Amino acid sequence: MQAWTPNTGLILLFTTLLFAQCKHKGLPVGDPDNGGLQLADGFEAVVVADSLGRARHMAVNHNGDIYVKLRNVDAQGGSVALRDTDGDGKADIMEKFGGYSDSGSYGTAMRIHNGYLYFSTSGEVYRQKLTPGKLVPQTTIEPIVVDDYRNDPHGYEHIAKPIAFDNKGHLYVPFGSPGDACQELKRVPGSKGISPCPELGEHGGVWQFDEAKPNQTIKDGKRYATGIRSIVAMSWNAQDNNLFALQHGRDNLLGTWPQLFNAWQSAVLPSEEFFRVKQGIDAGWPYYYYDWMDKKKKLNPEYGGDGKITAKGQDYEQPIMGFPGHWAPNDLLFYTGNQFPERYRNGAFIAFHGSTIRAPYPQGGYFVAFVPFKNGQPSGEWEVFADGFAGVDTIYNTSDAKARPMGLAQGPDGSLYITESVKGKLWRIVYKGDRNKFSTAGLEKMTALKSTKSNIKHPDAVKDNLQNGMMVGGGHVYTTYCAACHQYNGKGDGTRFPPLANSDWVNGDKQKLIHVLLKGLNQPIQVNGVAYNDVMPAHNFLKDDEISAVLSYVRRAFNNNMDSITPAEVSQARSGIMLASRKKP
Repeated sequence: MQAWTPNTGLILLFTTLLFAQCKHKGLPVGDPDNGGLQLADGFEAVVVADSLGRARHMAVNHNGDIYVKLRNVDAQGGSVALRDTDGDGKADIMEKFGGYSDSGSYGTAMRIHNGYLYFSTSGEVYRQKLTPGKLVPQTTIEPIVVDDYRNDPHGYEHIAKPIAFDNKGHLYVPFGSPGDACQELKRVPGSKGISPCPELGEHGGVWQFDEAKPNQTIKDGKRYATGIRSIVAMSWNAQDNNLFALQHGRDNLLGTWPQLFNAWQSAVLPSEEFFRVKQGIDAGWPYYYYDWMDKKKKLNPEYGGDGKITAKGQDYEQPIMGFPGHWAPNDLLFYTGNQFPERYRNGAFIAFHGSTIRAPYPQGGYFVAFVPFKNGQPSGEWEVFADGFAGVDTIYNTSDAKARPMGLAQGPDGSLYITESVKGKLWRIVYKGDRNKFSTAGLEKMTALKSTKSNIKHPDAVKDNLQNGMMVGGGHVYTTYCAACHQYNGKGDGTRFPPLANSDWVNGDKQKLIHVLLKGLNQPIQVNGVAYNDVMPAHNFLKDDEISAVLSYVRRAFNNNMDSITPAEVSQARSGIMLASRKKP
């Protein structure tokens, strides 16, 4: 037996380090703080790039080049290409590109398929042939699917247009619904739902197209699935050979049906539904929503529901899993790599962009989840894979979040890439542990987040109500009915809901402001020069003194400094509206 010497120890140490380096050859060193992310043991993260702009979906090519779709197009383009030339995990070449017509914001899709780069705007799905050896494609951009949504008689919302491909030459594109539940009067309290819903002819489902035919419209496609309100996260599962998608559940349970739902129910319901989208399924929108706590489809209040009635809910397609309300699932990826431990293979990663309308409870989501899969079905409960994007624990306002996870992509070496939409940071997550000795015990700290982190845990109806002890009068009315959209700080969410802070509407004509609360808004407006088009429901169920109090509060808060609005002024405006409605033929 060889005698032990100090040199023997050095040789063993060197051998161990060399083995570890070989085992993880080519993987970059993670940032000291993992780019601000919290991950399970053995995983590391490196920030590939920062401040790209409001990033949406992305794709990674076989040579490691990264392509990110940005929300809007500017003079330089609507996409950005990135390349790491020295292997440190950080992009050292970044080029914007994409000179195409952008018919609106919410450009979302970015996928590589059969040598083409596919991407979308609100109204179009484009493709461009990648040029071998070139970072930025040099070829002509082709419109594949065109949506004339601005002339849609039903209106337009939920038009992000993610995409997916099967292995038979088909492209899948969802067309979202223009509202919550196909009401006669959109988001007007108490307005009934239309049955059968006329929107389902060209909305609320997934359509199948030819992946290569240019200038197709929805009439050229085949309705593949229906009854799904809004999809941003969608992917083809090659192992199961089926389409999968997550639905954004409806909004405004409290705002439109305050007599049936309280603030807590409106914050946690309905579920974000995870579907195995087989051809011909009907998932039940707009007639039904899914209650993830009771694990049942329930009748929407627009069609006679009360939060309890299930009626024929069991006759519609049931989700394979339900997540809490308003977490906003915005991308879905089935992991097929070999870098991560075997338990992750064929499982689903989901990017939860995060809620905007959970007030008076903490905003939820803002993390990346993982769902283990087997034979096309979840084989276990969902897990927290990556957290820390928001940078704060309790998220009062959407704008408090420093980052909101948005897009997912898998690299050729099995790394997982994540984009975020606030400033456009991009992470690469790698596994440095021994994949053959991975233990679920290392997931304990991530599992604990499900009961401790305010953006992930199920909120207690009393203890987690953020308005407890905060304010009375107009402030109380605001946090109950207004903060869900306009946020506690009055700054809106930067996307759908306009700001009240320093607002030309708030500081303008009193009568105009009163009428907004009594009648709602169902048309495009401009606030401080920025266009908004989300529908605001009427709040005429509030008493005159409540409307007076909340408008007076808003006109004195958020850096506004205007005079109050009296109950008498509200009463007079309400009477005028009622009189005008009686005179209509």
